[in-house]
Amino acid sequence: MDKREIEELRQKVGCAALLEKDGWKVDVKESTRRAIKYRRDSNIIIVIHEGRGWFDPLSPAKGDVFSLAEHLGSVGFSGACDRVAETVGFVPSTPAWQRPARSKALGSIAERWGHRVKPRPGSRVWRYLTDERGLPADIVKQAVACDRLREGPKGSMWAAHSDSAGALTGWEERGPAWRGFASDGAKQLFRFGPARSERICITEAAIDAMSLAAIEIHRSDTLYVSTGGGWSPATDEAICSLARRTSARLVAATDNNRQGDVYADRVRSIAAEASAHYARSRPRAGDWNEDLTGPARRRRTADQVDGGGPPDARTRASRAASRRPHDRNGGACT
Repeated sequence: MDKREIEELRQKVGCAALLEKDGWKVDVKESTRRAIKYRRDSNIIIVIHEGRGWFDPLSPAKGDVFSLAEHLGSVGFSGACDRVAETVGFVPSTPAWQRPARSKALGSIAERWGHRVKPRPGSRVWRYLTDERGLPADIVKQAVACDRLREGPKGSMWAAHSDSAGALTGWEERGPAWRGFASDGAKQLFRFGPARSERICITEAAIDAMSLAAIEIHRSDTLYVSTGGGWSPATDEAICSLARRTSARLVAATDNNRQGDVYADRVRSIAAEASAHYARSRPRAGDWNEDLTGPARRRRTADQVDGGGPPDARTRASRAASRRPHDRNGGACT
């Protein structure tokens, strides 16, 4: 094929078509409009750039539709071209949760956040968080008081991401039928807990961060953060900044799966480079919200709590700290 024919193929066939024809399925729960996660067995591919690019979150592999064809087994570029050509005309299904692109100009991140109301008892988002996701009302109340949450469209929750100076950079969007991140926003960290905490628990979603806070009875010595399901350069630098604190203790509280282990290894590397303490805290189920709401909550034992001393002593110390009067009366905001 000449360059013109190759370029025509690249325009006609997206990565999604190649994956779906090969038997891969969209993971709706873990996908966003800009990053659609495909799974086959234990393998994962994330499709980006409106279907024109892809990457494997568990390896360095990435590229365009031709490199994807090779990644899927085609031998050499010639074999990749043949495989892509065979996919011309195949139309992949569109995930039902995808919303149409906005036709009007968006306001700034701060303006859009400011126009949204805070969740309140009885509101759709409040019910979503406390009823469907099982978060205790006091955890939601503290997150609202710290200006971490807003009511998004159609009952979706907005959970603020901010930089080390506290400036809003974007927000995670989660709801009964929607998952995404703020358009034109930038992922850094969702932060819930005292700003100067030395113990930092790193999760993959704001709801998981709040769920872990509920499981640990909101330890007063801990900042619970979320990467928003991604790992941008800004997120990496934010975690590095936290790791450089005096006596910092990084807890990789990522999901109990292969991707969670990959993220945990990144946290381990950051901690090692900064000479910070490191621990891995793994949910019994897939993530912390499942631990909070499912049978794993009843089975969960103290051996998953990081720190010194016997498990029972650590649990008692954690609970005692959470019940001190000054812990109940504030100190939750970053």
